[in-house]
Amino acid sequence: MKGIHGTFGVAAASLIVGMLGCDQSKAELEQTKTQLQAVTAERDALKNQVSSLQGQLATLNQQLGDANAKLAAAAAPPAAAAQHPATQRRPRPSNPSASQPPAAEPEQLTPAQQEQKAAEKQMTGKASMNN
Repeated sequence: MKGIHGTFGVAAASLIVGMLGCDQSKAELEQTKTQLQAVTAERDALKNQVSSLQGQLATLNQQLGDANAKLAAAAAPPAAAAQHPATQRRPRPSNPSASQPPAAEPEQLTPAQQEQKAAEKQMTGKASMNN
């Protein structure tokens, strides 16, 4: 009987120690659950931020594409006009007196052209007709 009482005593002592140990692990478990909930909430908030920022990035990329298209369209006509200078000729005036260019836009002549004009003027007494 002593053996049964001894075994029973050891089992009771183990049960008491186990219960005290469970109380400590239960507190740790509750603390870990609380931390898990906080971290999960923070993760969800960060996911929402990332999603929002991705939407803003898509909008900004669209605006950038639109702005680049407008810039290309604005730059294209002057570039096309520079490639085809023949299309920018002034129309011929209908009366002969208007054939002289306006005084507001003086002709830019090279020194050789200026000398040739002066020589023609001396020989003919008139200005050159190549104005």
